[in-house]
Amino acid sequence: MPDTPFAPVILGNEPGSFPHGVLAERHPAIIGRVRNALPYGPEQHRALDALLRSCTEGTVEPLPADAPDRDRWQEWGLAGYAGRSWYDVPWLWSESYFYRRLLDTVGWFGPGPWQGIDPFRPFKRAELDAPETDEELAALDALSDLPERQRARALLHGSLWGNRADLGFRLSAEGAEARDPAPALVADDSAALWSLLPPDGTATLVLVADNAGRELVPDLLLIAHLLAEGRAARAVLHVKPHPYYVSDATTADVVDALHRLRAASGAAAGHARVLWSAMADGRLTVRAHPFSCAPLPYAEMPDDLRAEFAAATLTVFKGDLNYRRLVGDRLWPPTTSFQEAAGYFPGPVATLRTLKSDVITGLSAATEAALVAAEDHRWRTSGTHALIQVCGTDVKRSPTAAT
Repeated sequence: MPDTPFAPVILGNEPGSFPHGVLAERHPAIIGRVRNALPYGPEQHRALDALLRSCTEGTVEPLPADAPDRDRWQEWGLAGYAGRSWYDVPWLWSESYFYRRLLDTVGWFGPGPWQGIDPFRPFKRAELDAPETDEELAALDALSDLPERQRARALLHGSLWGNRADLGFRLSAEGAEARDPAPALVADDSAALWSLLPPDGTATLVLVADNAGRELVPDLLLIAHLLAEGRAARAVLHVKPHPYYVSDATTADVVDALHRLRAASGAAAGHARVLWSAMADGRLTVRAHPFSCAPLPYAEMPDDLRAEFAAATLTVFKGDLNYRRLVGDRLWPPTTSFQEAAGYFPGPVATLRTLKSDVITGLSAATEAALVAAEDHRWRTSGTHALIQVCGTDVKRSPTAAT
């Protein structure tokens, strides 16, 4: 990442700021939800109480001496941040470490009977099994008679706006799901995205997933379409190696989503057959790299992951957290070029993101002015705007207007 004194790293120590609210309000709310989600015993309840005290009144504490990833976290910054206030270390780091410690409290890493039990699974399953999911899958049937280009555009936008299903976001944005379903894009590089996936059947697509449930389903539908129509010969789906940020997708969530699609009828079931077959013959693979849960920007990715991204025809990052990690969790001037912030990436990269945090790059001055005039600064975090951005090619942008 370039030296950016004009774009400071985001902290959570400013009262009234969005990051401060996440640390002071969202994290305690998540602890409460997790406490009641599964029939945990006294030991886990005591550990949850201790984490609540630590993250609201205390300081960052080290991992247990026998933690399987202790050395990795030491390298990721824990050695320098232990003993400091959660509010005074980079917000991306403190958020990530909160979820890592939360897994400790419920026994995820074991040994013991709760080892490997996802504390967020009840929330993910409730969303995946909701009637709204049935309605969305049934809507696929209406796409069947459209030309491929129109179907592709509809599925791309389904994947983009599916990000609004983010469960962690809902915890601090009551009623978000009832807002207008399709706010305007603030940046649209979709023409460049499609130019990187020509219908010649040779492309390798890497999709770095964000959330499970009703966001992961449209991601899988998009992958199925690209494979079936020859836009991609192979797809690699990156998920998290363990539960993270409440709703982030793991391999188990991919399996749940595929079963949900297989149980549907019509076009949804057809997409499920494509995906199941592609996984069986290796055209679709799932990866869970440890760095997917790192509290660091992708500019610091390890060499093996860099090589994988470099070999892809296109890497697509989904969601707000992945965007923060791609460009760096900084207070960029919104008109900073996306190419400047993400130009280090080893291959062509695109991002599909609904805006749920302060980080933003690649806006025109006119778009920024219109957003500020209409909504002050709420547009950055409300989830009512989105973007499609591409770096690493000659970008063909479509005109956009903020609403």
